[in-house]
Amino acid sequence: MSWNPRSLPDQSGRTFVITGANAGLGYFTGEQLAAAGAHVVLACRNPVKAAAAVAALRGRVPRASVSTLELDVADLASVRRAAARMLEFPQLDGLILNAGIVHPPTDRSVSLDGTELVLATNYTGHFLLTSLVLPVLLGTPGSRVVSLGSMISRLMDSSLDDLQLEVTYNGWKAYAQSKIAMQVFGFELDRRLREAGQGGPGGVQSLVAHPGYSISGLTPGIRGVNQVSRAKRFVDTLQGFIGAQGKDVGAWSIVRAAIDPMAAGGQYYGPRFLTRGAPTLQHPTRTSLDRDIAARLFTRTEALVDAPFALPA
Repeated sequence: MSWNPRSLPDQSGRTFVITGANAGLGYFTGEQLAAAGAHVVLACRNPVKAAAAVAALRGRVPRASVSTLELDVADLASVRRAAARMLEFPQLDGLILNAGIVHPPTDRSVSLDGTELVLATNYTGHFLLTSLVLPVLLGTPGSRVVSLGSMISRLMDSSLDDLQLEVTYNGWKAYAQSKIAMQVFGFELDRRLREAGQGGPGGVQSLVAHPGYSISGLTPGIRGVNQVSRAKRFVDTLQGFIGAQGKDVGAWSIVRAAIDPMAAGGQYYGPRFLTRGAPTLQHPTRTSLDRDIAARLFTRTEALVDAPFALPA
């Protein structure tokens, strides 16, 4: 089946929660889903920025159905509060795990809960959120979880044995590790759901998507959402000649993983030409599919969030 990211199947009556949706990939994922008729919940840390994103989305998508949910994925107490609200939703057709730190700090920082900050923001908060809202996902036939990976998994590798990076911290190592962890999590979640008889068609399906090399300077300017200086837009335009694309286009892979009726749990979507292009089915790295790495990751993450990842009976 061919896929046209500019002409999406009708999503009326469906609800999607997108973490970190006030800007960047998260915002454009929400805008595209809302344009297809979905109700979109922008789960954001900053209420003021969330309100600006809602205003922008409603201005660009007439009659958009959109609401907000306060969520700081780096704060486990905030994750639990947001999850409690989501469990009250009548349905949840898609949970898109997008929030993250793209430009990691030079020096190591930790979250309120003592976890290395990049890992906490990009991965462990999402791990806990997903585990807590599984009941509403399982109660929604055909629901999906989409984990946001990265093409950096093809450039850097990690067996995820040193999650906290207390001695060997490096910003880009922290970022790469967090995204590899997200990919490992997404594929392992689908396997566990299937083994429990709760995945596959009609159940909860877990997919992974990456946006290629998507940058702000090639992204449409939107007040309160994407405001880029002339200097950055000039530099980023030059990067377009070597394979970069806008974040609006980068969101295509995420949206396809979330709603393509032919997509299936355990699949991996990204731009056709790795850094840019139409969204296509791709092959993940060997590490991303390694079950031993996944088993160790789940055990260590359960300790970090102080909660088991148990599938509801």
